[in-house]
Amino acid sequence: MNMKQGRNVVVVGTQWGDEGKGKLVDWLTESAQGVVRFQGGHNAGHTLVINGVKTALHLIPSGIMRAGVKCYIGNGVVLSVPKLLEEIAGLEKAGVQVRSRLRVSEACPLILPYHVALDVGREAAKEKAGTAKIGTTGRGIGPAYEDKVARRALRVQDLKYPERFAIKLRENLALHNEILVNILGVAPVDFDTTYNEAMAYAKDLLPMVADVSRELNDAHKAGANLLFEGAQGTLLDVDHGTYPFVTSSNCVAGNAAAGAGVGPGMLHYILGITKAYCTRVGGGPFPTELDWETPGTPGYHMSTVGAEKGVTTGRSRRCGWFDAALLKRSAQVNGLSGLCITKLDVLDGLKELLLCTGYELDGETIDILPMGADEIARCKPIYEVIPGWSENTVGVTEMDKLPATARYYLDRIAQVTGVPVHVVSTSPDRDHTILLQNPFAA
Repeated sequence: MNMKQGRNVVVVGTQWGDEGKGKLVDWLTESAQGVVRFQGGHNAGHTLVINGVKTALHLIPSGIMRAGVKCYIGNGVVLSVPKLLEEIAGLEKAGVQVRSRLRVSEACPLILPYHVALDVGREAAKEKAGTAKIGTTGRGIGPAYEDKVARRALRVQDLKYPERFAIKLRENLALHNEILVNILGVAPVDFDTTYNEAMAYAKDLLPMVADVSRELNDAHKAGANLLFEGAQGTLLDVDHGTYPFVTSSNCVAGNAAAGAGVGPGMLHYILGITKAYCTRVGGGPFPTELDWETPGTPGYHMSTVGAEKGVTTGRSRRCGWFDAALLKRSAQVNGLSGLCITKLDVLDGLKELLLCTGYELDGETIDILPMGADEIARCKPIYEVIPGWSENTVGVTEMDKLPATARYYLDRIAQVTGVPVHVVSTSPDRDHTILLQNPFAA
């Protein structure tokens, strides 16, 4: 009997998302037997580059690119089944075996056409009224989570029972069509079309549906290492982010337990992923934001060299200096064990770097990001100037082969944030990684 239980790692973004979590999850999966997605929906996007080939994933955990690794979509994810099946088809076309390795929680709330209509309609109404848009992806994520919290969500398990599904769908459409037609002034969503589409895709989905909580606990007891993969980033967390310019789920490490159905004691190591600079997509405050559209500026350098376009939407990401005071907040709410700094190579060639160590807020000096968008919008960053480097760091895999100034920059990030740097990424490629401490090593 195997008495040794597995070791589990949670990977979370520590900024506003887009930190490069997908590559790190894929890379760490070499030491894992299962990868779990525990929140968000297809508003997330992870880009993997393996042997020069780029693959974009939105719902399926990044571990799917490793043969033999099981992948799980936990109950904390809101699920667009058509998008999931589309993603599966794309992977299968590329020769990746998916269906026998993917498990989907029966408790996942479904994203249905009326959620998308509500999402798009609300953002359009804000724009028309001249109020600040949240900057959602328009994928129906927020309205789907609203239905979950209001206890009216249709869940994956409802697809097993067509009559029950139909009753719940009629009730939801009566409510949401009222809003769509009479408040937002858009077309209603049709019952028959929605129902028939759902029943059609249920046939493909149901063979992959499972009690994910039980399977994860059984795998852990059997000695499997599990990797829990977060979507978005800590500052987009609905409780701890730049509210209201946030996503609709909890992106912090603690939600790996609730969003997958495991106990907190099963989360052994928390790896915080952070870019060597900052980016943000959509609306909301960004204290260290730079001019990223004018050629010749540091922000433009980050935007172009870093190819800062959203994986899911293609929107340009706003760019700025590294914010260590922001990362202190992320370290606090996630309980970070170590940091992975990504895209260090993007800073190659900049003469000097500015590191934000705190802010001036209403005449006072503070050393940690405040809570909520209004206070953050009034923060003026306090910078420390650090020399840049001219050497090429792309593909470097050993710390002592980095320029001395690059090593100093990493050391200062660790000192100011209070979190050790355990991993450094020097290009999007899986193998271009410096490992200082393996998260799976006890």
